[in-house]
Formats: sequence, structure tokens, C-alpha cells
Amino acid sequence: MRGIFCAGVLDFFMDHDIRFRNVLAVSAGACNAVSYVCNQRGRAWVTSTDYLDNPEFCSLKSLRKTGDMFGADFLYHKIPEELYPIDNKTFLESGIKFQPVITNCITGKPEYPVMKDLSKDMEYIRASSSLPILANMVPLDGYVYMDGGITDSIPIKQSIRQGNKKNVVLLTRPLGYRKNPFQPLTPLFRTVYRRYPRMLEALKNRNRVYNDTLEFLEMEVEDGNVFAIAPMGDLGIGRTETNVEKLKKGYEEGYYVAEGLAKKLAAFMAEAEEDAGGAGAVGAEAPEEAASASSAETGAGPEEI
Repeated sequence: MRGIFCAGVLDFFMDHDIRFRNVLAVSAGACNAVSYVCNQRGRAWVTSTDYLDNPEFCSLKSLRKTGDMFGADFLYHKIPEELYPIDNKTFLESGIKFQPVITNCITGKPEYPVMKDLSKDMEYIRASSSLPILANMVPLDGYVYMDGGITDSIPIKQSIRQGNKKNVVLLTRPLGYRKNPFQPLTPLFRTVYRRYPRMLEALKNRNRVYNDTLEFLEMEVEDGNVFAIAPMGDLGIGRTETNVEKLKKGYEEGYYVAEGLAKKLAAFMAEAEEDAGGAGAVGAEAPEEAASASSAETGAGPEEI
């Protein structure tokens, strides 16, 4: 639920018409990015907080009954189709290239599918957010998938591979944060995922890969190629947080941090436009685009495990 920080950042972006052509997002970040690419200001906040008391949203009852602590049908169908419908028409007309990161459980590698129609492709968002132990694998295209954060929590390198020279990256941990390279749940992972040796290897190495990516990201920030937006300190928000006041503080911090960085961000994006004639968003492609926004928000993702 730390992704609520990024919900605040993205609402600031929408309030000030800060748009990107390309968006790469991970786990809870992918859920929040849905509202951003549909230009639905406030939706990420509402869908993260209005249903906290509903056991279909998140509960041990849901985990026991369905295998998903965060109710898959409720989150990825009932909310976007009935309770707070996504504006798919706006997304289709936006021209935004939106890619959630997902982990192929067979290959143990990340994949970056392009969302072509949100009304048909929500299972990719579900897969990107399906936490180890706390969710089922999601069958797609003959494979099974789980949380993108297992293999690529911060898709900055993928964004660069896709042609973006400048990137805006949203984080849910303060700059300088590092994970303990030891993974205490490795024995449990071995029991649950013994049939998926390559994903097991990815889970075992996940903290090391995450820290290596942060090292790379910080070098890119120093070189002026990445503009990072991160919390000022520990948000104090757990992966299944239900305290609305804590979530409100996390959301407001995201909004105010983005507001405080607005002039510097504008200068960064202007430079990107001048250098290459375009700006992208949370990850992106197209060599002609200069900047992308890489939402490295794992929210309630496996970085908490």
C-alpha cells in the first residue's frame, strides 16, 4: 500500500497536465498507473481506500477462499467495470504506450506487455500485482505469471533499452534505501514454488538485483538522465495497510513532494524535449522520445516479503 505515495504524485501530474507518451509500471504502481493513463484524477486514491472494510478487497478470508489476499475479481473486474469504471475511451485516444511489468513463472524473466485495451487487458495488471504467497499465478497466453517486482521492480534499464534517454522515476522508498540481500522466506518459496525453479532463482536473487538497480538508478540521477521522485523518509505504511490516516499522509506526501519538485521537473522535461523532441512517461519506447516516466512502485509488492 506504499503505492499511495505515487497516487499523490500522479494526481499532481494530472492537476498540472504533466503527461508522458510512455508508461512502465510495476505491481501496485501498475494499478495506480491505470488511473493516470485514463486521466482520472483522484481515482487511485478512491480505489485504494474506499473498500478497505470490504473483505472482498483484502482479507485473510479472501486468501483462504480464493488464494488471493487482494480479491482478484473485486479489484480487477468489479471496481474497474462497475464501482469506479475506468475511462477506457480516454486511454485509447491518448496515444500512451502503457506497459505493466510481469514475471513469467516458467522462464523466471520479466516481460513488458503493451496494454492495447484496458477493458480487455486487465489480467496483465492483475499479474503485475500478484504477490508471491499472497496470490495465485495468473494464466496468460499459455504461461503463468506473477508480480513484476520479482524480476524488475524498477524498470529503468528496460526504459533505456526501449530508447528513452531521459526518465522520470517514481519510488516508494527514499533515495539511498537498500534491502537486506538475505531473503528470509527462501525455504517457504522452495516449498510453494518447487515446480518453478527459474522463478525460485529470481526470488532468491531479487533483493540483490533490486539493490544493484538502485545503484544504477542513482548513477543515472547524478548524470542527469533520471529525475527521481521519492518519499522523504519511511512512509510507515505496511503492505496490507488499512489505517486511512496513514494512507492519507502517504498520499499527501506524494502530492507535496511532486509540487516541491515541479520547477526542477519542468526544467528536466524541457531539456528532454530540446535534446530529442519528446517526453515519455513511466518507462517507454520509441527512440525519438526523450523522456519516460518509470514508476518503480512496488507498493505492496515482494520487496516487503
